[in-house]
Amino acid sequence: MTAARREGARQSRASIANRYDAWLRHHRLSAADSLHRVLTNKLSTLMTFMVIGIALALPVGLNVALDNARELSAGWESPSQISLFLEEQLSAAEGQELAAALEQRDDVATVEFVSRQDALAEFSALSGFADVLSSLEDNPLPDLLLVSPASGLAEDAVVTLKGELADREGVAEAVLDMEWLQRLNSIMELSQRLVLALGVLLVFGVVLILGNTIKLAIESRREEIVIVKLVGGSNPFVRRPFLYTGLWYGFGGGLVAALLVSASLWYLGKPVARLAALYSSDFSLDGLGVMGALNLLVLGGLLGLAGAWLAVTRHLAEIEPR
Repeated sequence: MTAARREGARQSRASIANRYDAWLRHHRLSAADSLHRVLTNKLSTLMTFMVIGIALALPVGLNVALDNARELSAGWESPSQISLFLEEQLSAAEGQELAAALEQRDDVATVEFVSRQDALAEFSALSGFADVLSSLEDNPLPDLLLVSPASGLAEDAVVTLKGELADREGVAEAVLDMEWLQRLNSIMELSQRLVLALGVLLVFGVVLILGNTIKLAIESRREEIVIVKLVGGSNPFVRRPFLYTGLWYGFGGGLVAALLVSASLWYLGKPVARLAALYSSDFSLDGLGVMGALNLLVLGGLLGLAGAWLAVTRHLAEIEPR
């Protein structure tokens, strides 16, 4: 009795191993056969790759552009600074006294006094109009106080501080230098949301495109599917080649998307570098990189699997032997 049980156990283990080998062999055959079928129809495959690639490249390219813009604006970010333009009748000594008084506030870190002569000299150096400015009889620039709020001060508190300083006697105008950067950040945040919404719509479109492509492949092999089911082929057995077909289409579309994004960045790289050089900057566009391209391939493959799964699950049940 014991020997019989042991023999039966060995037979069971052999059967499981054979099933696993058959399952693995069918995966390899399905992958190779589906790849061969995809590559055989060169024109239709290329068109499918291009459609998927363009749909993926558009949101990815816009996201890469936003990342570059965010990286560029990161170099502009600095602690909020309030510029106080003093009234013309205020002397330099009175302006320095006002700076010393403001520096005593708890919500102010530092105050720098910039005389109108220093401001004119700096403006002449940066603008390139030194000859024109030197011909002016009077200096049109007022004295200036650069007020740096205390570190950790909230934005609302900085705005309140600006209003209080604007009301000080001798101050003609107060300007919060970070307002333009806050507007830029708000625009970039809105752009990021728009890109995300566009990406979701296009990803959904890619899944539909792949699903329709797999549906056509299923219809073209309807008789073959019926025969396989007649001889006992299960739904997973029949489904497997079409899933690999969707995977190959997704990989191909992801590869095309990576090439399109990289080519676009390369095409724009030199003009952007020349423009940055005019502003004395060494900024250059960052591309996808190896990991970005691999992530795009993986994304395309997953979308291909998702589209194929939806199409096969829906249409395979409709094909049954009569």
